[in-house]
Amino acid sequence: MILLDALVVEWDHWPPPKSYLGLPLIVRGCSIMGFAQLVIGPAGSGKSTYCSSLYQHCETVRRTIHIVNLDPAAENIRELISLDDVMEELGLGPNGGLIYCMEHLEENLDDWLADELENYLDDDYLVFDCPGQIELFSHVPVLRNFVDHLKRKNFNVCVVYLLDSQFMTDVTKFISGCMASLSAMVQLELPHVNILSKMDLVKNKRDIGDYLNPEPRVLLSELNERMAPQFEKLNKALMELVSCKAIHTF
Repeated sequence: MILLDALVVEWDHWPPPKSYLGLPLIVRGCSIMGFAQLVIGPAGSGKSTYCSSLYQHCETVRRTIHIVNLDPAAENIRELISLDDVMEELGLGPNGGLIYCMEHLEENLDDWLADELENYLDDDYLVFDCPGQIELFSHVPVLRNFVDHLKRKNFNVCVVYLLDSQFMTDVTKFISGCMASLSAMVQLELPHVNILSKMDLVKNKRDIGDYLNPEPRVLLSELNERMAPQFEKLNKALMELVSCKAIHTF
């Protein structure tokens, strides 16, 4: 009979277990996986406040975390390209300038991200505070390509989508917010968490409850009252989609 003190194994994902079959593991060939959050949502939804609060929480529990601001006006990528310079030199407005800056970031992603990641340890947690222009996460492929690049760098990425809770004042705005979130889910294809922000500013929190646990028939009736009769079939299809908790929830 041979008694083993430990097992020497190849492990293809991180973190490996500390033991297997009751024996300690000596792990070889395992590359450390990084973890990252992509914080997205409309402008003014509280993304930077969320990132700041998350940073303070992680400091309290002694968890290493880094906030990377992807806004071209922010310090993290200003050395690569400046929104103000783009607007002045190319005569673009704020939205067009931002799209141009993000596309330039995408073209230089290998060098910029490599330099950025050199400042962090392999197991540090990264939080990317993204600009609020909805087209960046609805149909322009910049963030999708950014995510694919992170995955190639062995990062496990999730999305946190923020929506201002004051936006949930009626069923039409609820549908609009849900469809924007669903668009980001389809575009990015990542684990996705929807968060209603600024709840402390909501005067009547009971009104929000109708949208946290939507009753399709009630909301559909309200939606039909607000829209012309020819949209009833569309309203029904939209309500079935956004009320399905397996697909979408806050």
